[in-house]
Amino acid sequence: MTASYKFYKVEKKDQIAWVFLNRPDKKNAMGPDAWTEIIPIFKDIDADDEIRVAIIAGEGKEFSAGIDLMGMAPMIPTLKNWDMSAKATVKLFKDIFPLQDAMTCVEKCSKPVICAFHGFCIGAALDLGSACDIRLASEDAKISLREAAVAIIADVGVLQRLPHIIGQGATRELAFTAKYIDAKKAKEINLVNEVFPDKESLLKGAEAMALEIAAQAPLAVQGAKEVLNFCRGKSIADGLEYVAARSSMILPSEDLAETMTSFMEKRTPTYKGK
Repeated sequence: MTASYKFYKVEKKDQIAWVFLNRPDKKNAMGPDAWTEIIPIFKDIDADDEIRVAIIAGEGKEFSAGIDLMGMAPMIPTLKNWDMSAKATVKLFKDIFPLQDAMTCVEKCSKPVICAFHGFCIGAALDLGSACDIRLASEDAKISLREAAVAIIADVGVLQRLPHIIGQGATRELAFTAKYIDAKKAKEINLVNEVFPDKESLLKGAEAMALEIAAQAPLAVQGAKEVLNFCRGKSIADGLEYVAARSSMILPSEDLAETMTSFMEKRTPTYKGK
């Protein structure tokens, strides 16, 4: 099943939802549609019991050149009209929240999300990747936390999420220098889990990982994601109490019974998420 949006293309196959940034003629630069369409897309993925994993990738040669500043003028008029009044400043402050929500919806999706970086992955593209659970890259990936080079602060999530992925030092270096790093460096700092020779092998690798995840008990996988998200910034004691409560929500289950039955029958378990 394929669904087309103005900016995205969504394909559902084999318990995987493929979400493609689909503006290759503009290097998948993220204009208004990129920010408004992603929320209903991931709401649908979250609610679809047939889908267990999502993969985000880009059509064409680039993952994304980042935010389309000129294209965003209708959504954030202050970018164009240079209104410096207090009223305009308050409005701009409020206008940023929907953009943050567009990234947070990926993080809050109950299904694991894999991001496939290839070609340019700049600015907002890194915001999107940092909201995903796992990042992979092809060797041609060129990644940059670019905002300082264009006189803005990265304000839709990357500065909050990236330190939990690569640490404070590496995050600050990327944020302050706006430098480009290649896939090898991204792997060294744990920004990506694995590097592939080209885009084709990257997508195959992402699919293989997604299928591996999809084969596991979905209640346990989704519960683990929720616990990991909750525990960031919390004490170990708070995390232990939360995971005890969260674990009790899925015990007992049909999937647990299937685990035991398949073990006795010496076969691979087939989980239904029940």
